[in-house]
Amino acid sequence: MSDFLKENLFWNRKPENAIVHTQKVEIFTEPETDLWQRTYYQFQNDSAPVLQTTTDSSFFSFIAKTEFESKRRFDQCGIVLYLDSENWLKASVEYENEEYQRLGSVVTNHGYSDWATTDISASIRTMWYRLSRRESDYCIEYSTDGKKFKQMRICHLTEGNKKISFGIYACSPEDSSFRATFTDLQITACQWKAHK
Repeated sequence: MSDFLKENLFWNRKPENAIVHTQKVEIFTEPETDLWQRTYYQFQNDSAPVLQTTTDSSFFSFIAKTEFESKRRFDQCGIVLYLDSENWLKASVEYENEEYQRLGSVVTNHGYSDWATTDISASIRTMWYRLSRRESDYCIEYSTDGKKFKQMRICHLTEGNKKISFGIYACSPEDSSFRATFTDLQITACQWKAHK
């Protein structure tokens, strides 16, 4: 593991049950916690616990491995870049049912969220993510083995052009709780190469 866990980590909405080890982080989610803003549903949820660090580096990549015991609809954990309640992005596996779950990402600009997903097997219980920054543009990738990453999306954060905060999160929007484990957290040189 890199120095990520030695950096200046801080909680937004620290959960009652979370453990930050030398080599991993465990979050036990609390019921009715979520991140979402307005679009389609009109509700605003800004209650998920987020563990982050900050940087003013304009070019870097952040990698995290997640292992999850989700079991109720919408249970989720993954990576997040959280500026404030109306400007953030996240990527996660979101549990749906015993057959499938949704690998997806949400980008929220000025208080409106979107949601892009693809269905994957409910048997998958581990996922790696890589978030890369090129100034105010971002690339989110995923991997099932931590070696070969595939693009999920490229996006722009309107307010993401200066100092940012990023890290990990886990939540249970319905009446549920599960353990999310995060390991292999590292910050590297930007793996998202310039377009030529």
